[in-house]
Amino acid sequence: MRAWWQDLTDLVLPAECGGCGRPREVLCPECRAALMGAAPCRVRPAPEPVGLPEVHAAAPYEDAVRAALLAHKERGALALAEPLGTALAGAVRAGLGEVWGGGAEDFPRGRGASSGDDGRDPRGDVLLVPVPSARRAVRVRGHDPARRIALSAARVLRRAGTPARVLAVLRQRRAVADQAGLGSRQRLDNLAGALEVAAGGVPLLLGGGRVVLVDDLMTTGASLAEAARAVRAAHDRWVVSSAADGKDAGRTREEAVRIRGVGGMDGVAHAGEGLCAAVVAASPDAFHINRN
Repeated sequence: MRAWWQDLTDLVLPAECGGCGRPREVLCPECRAALMGAAPCRVRPAPEPVGLPEVHAAAPYEDAVRAALLAHKERGALALAEPLGTALAGAVRAGLGEVWGGGAEDFPRGRGASSGDDGRDPRGDVLLVPVPSARRAVRVRGHDPARRIALSAARVLRRAGTPARVLAVLRQRRAVADQAGLGSRQRLDNLAGALEVAAGGVPLLLGGGRVVLVDDLMTTGASLAEAARAVRAAHDRWVVSSAADGKDAGRTREEAVRIRGVGGMDGVAHAGEGLCAAVVAASPDAFHINRN
């Protein structure tokens, strides 16, 4: 009977901490501290890809944090999505505070300086857009890690009073090589033009809101830079289409962008303004080269 009960609890409870292997813990207190013990901060890869938006990360990709991300991604430790999502939500709040104005503490309860009487931020919902994994990787793993963590982060944000939802509107338009073992330049070449916004996702993405690209990990920044390019390209096509439909008749393209566009994603000026990114972890070097 004792052995039967042990087998049953192994199905329900985690067998070991995703960070250090301690028994009966999803993530032990020490590993949670490594993941969420410090305030998220802005990170920058070197070299920094052209078009990379501001990126905030919760923790360096090393030791327990690295082990937890790999356990979730490669070994199917899905219970880790909750703590990883909580860490990602912190990075999202940090990015919103820096890019959209106001301290990060203004956002959890929707009480920024410009909030409406109903407590909702008039700048719109927070739209978390996960960087998609390759279709083959999703089939092999049985899940999309970035999307699962994004869904957890959105729940954390909503519980704290920030209207947030996940828009999984990015998709791969062509096959790409495995990024493992590729250098920074090779990763950029491998991903160039690889992503696009699905046609049905364009109105959802560009109908208003604060867009945050999200991923579990940033190393060279190539994936996030390509995701940002795809979002900006969809925005530009939408503006041109609106003008062709007569909705912006008599206006120049730049004027249409300023009036109809989501703040900053216009590809004309300040291309990164209004679009930011957040990740659970980034390479340790990315934390060491924060520049003003």
